[in-house]
Amino acid sequence: MAKLFGNLHLVLLIGLVLAIAVIASFTGWTGESARDVADDVMRWLHLFFGVVWIGLLYYLNFVQVPAMPKIPAELKKGVTGYIAPSVLFFFRYGALFTVLTGLAIAFHNGYGADALTFRGVGADGINLIGLGMWLAIIMASNVWFVIWPAQKKILGLVEATDEAKAKAAPVALIASRTNVILSLPMFYAMVSANLG
Repeated sequence: MAKLFGNLHLVLLIGLVLAIAVIASFTGWTGESARDVADDVMRWLHLFFGVVWIGLLYYLNFVQVPAMPKIPAELKKGVTGYIAPSVLFFFRYGALFTVLTGLAIAFHNGYGADALTFRGVGADGINLIGLGMWLAIIMASNVWFVIWPAQKKILGLVEATDEAKAKAAPVALIASRTNVILSLPMFYAMVSANLG
């Protein structure tokens, strides 16, 4: 058992096989066409990547960042040298794939353009999902174009002076906390749009 549960890739593979079995078993529940199954799979992937992304956003903001000042100096390298780079890898790719799968769902179901341009006149669900999509795009942009470049300096993954590192820290914090703020209305928009 220890060998099985000690291997993250094997655990993920087993989870994927079980998910495929559930999808195959309940295909008739949500629809039987290949289009329906594709939509189910995209929604499942969207949720998976979203949990990875927002879970790590909350981990960083609720646990790691507040704990760093309390960690003895000799132990901080364990976080900054090993944990943080791994967290930031899954964090940024979780953000990317959450947005991409969300856009794929919207366009697959024919409301992507209307949602992104708020052309759902009289269709509050389209406008609400559009708002959620834009919030997610802004948040993912923060991850890739503000947080990640700043963190590369802070963690020493790229050459940076001590002054540049010091300037990068509040920039990363503000962008990350902005994402925490935006995540709350984004969640509401995503779960409440009721597009049918």
